[in-house]
Amino acid sequence: MGIVSPGFQGRPRSSAPDLPPGQYLTEDFPVLSAGPTPRVKLDTWEFVLTSETGAEYRWSWDELMGLPQDTPTVDLHCVTRWSKLGTTWQGVSLDTLLDGVDTGARYALAHSYGGYTTNLPLDDLRGGRAWVVHTYDGGPLPAEHGGPARLLVPHLYLWKSAKWVHGIRLLVDDRPGFWETAGYHDYGDPWREQRYQGD
Repeated sequence: MGIVSPGFQGRPRSSAPDLPPGQYLTEDFPVLSAGPTPRVKLDTWEFVLTSETGAEYRWSWDELMGLPQDTPTVDLHCVTRWSKLGTTWQGVSLDTLLDGVDTGARYALAHSYGGYTTNLPLDDLRGGRAWVVHTYDGGPLPAEHGGPARLLVPHLYLWKSAKWVHGIRLLVDDRPGFWETAGYHDYGDPWREQRYQGD
């Protein structure tokens, strides 16, 4: 004898996307910035990775383009409560940029053209979870979305994906960035609603 009545179909599955708590779905790509949009020319652009000892590793635009490229498709979650699903990018994994860098650092501070900064645990930039991206939806990344290149760390709130990224400094001790100094959460996990300090 079965434990389910004949004809029982169960509860229908929801077609709603699985979003972090407090988020709503958008088809747009809202533009939010903490200042004016820098206009960086490709012939002067560079990405600088600085270790905790001061050792520097530099890539010009052409050198970045010559590295192995990934094409991640990821969901984005903004602290202002919108989520955009299935975005497609192209760029270089932080695993590639960190390969061969001798470091005992546990933290990173990303910095941008224009002066913006944001802090992250170094482990969150490794393991195929973070990229320096230059292409969005098949075309060059627009300046208003962080072009020519931005950091992409999609498992955290989008303010951690620094626009107009210029470099990353590796740190032994954590150091808060722009929004973190203003009261935003140091980590910023959207699934735990870590919007502000104390969340």
